[in-house]
Amino acid sequence: MNEYLTYKGYFGSVQYSDEDRVLHGAVQFISALVSYEGTDLHAVESAFREAVDDYLDLCQEQGERPEESFTGDLTVRVGTDLHREVARYCVENGLSLDAVIRDSLQAQLARTLG
Repeated sequence: MNEYLTYKGYFGSVQYSDEDRVLHGAVQFISALVSYEGTDLHAVESAFREAVDDYLDLCQEQGERPEESFTGDLTVRVGTDLHREVARYCVENGLSLDAVIRDSLQAQLARTLG
C-alpha cells in the first residue's frame, strides 16, 4: 500500500483504529479538516475520494478557492549569515537564489532516496 491515497492532487492518510475497528484518515497538507473512514481499503479509498469531492463542492458553493496541497512556494529560514553567503555565491556565479536552493534540495533527495 502507498503511504498516501491520492486524488485530484490531494493526499490522504490511512490509519487503523483498534477501538473502532475502522480505517480512517484525513486530507494532508491543507489546513481545512477533511476526514473520512471505511471498513476496508476499498471503502476508505472511496470515502477519501468522496470527501475530496465534497470539499471541492463546498468551496465552490461558498465562492472560495480550495486550498492546494502544494503551491510550489517554500519559505526557508536559514539565518542571516548563510543567507549572505548563498546570495554572494549566486551573484558571483550568475545564479538565482531559487535555482541554487531547488538544485540543492534535488541533490539532497537524490542522495537520500537513491
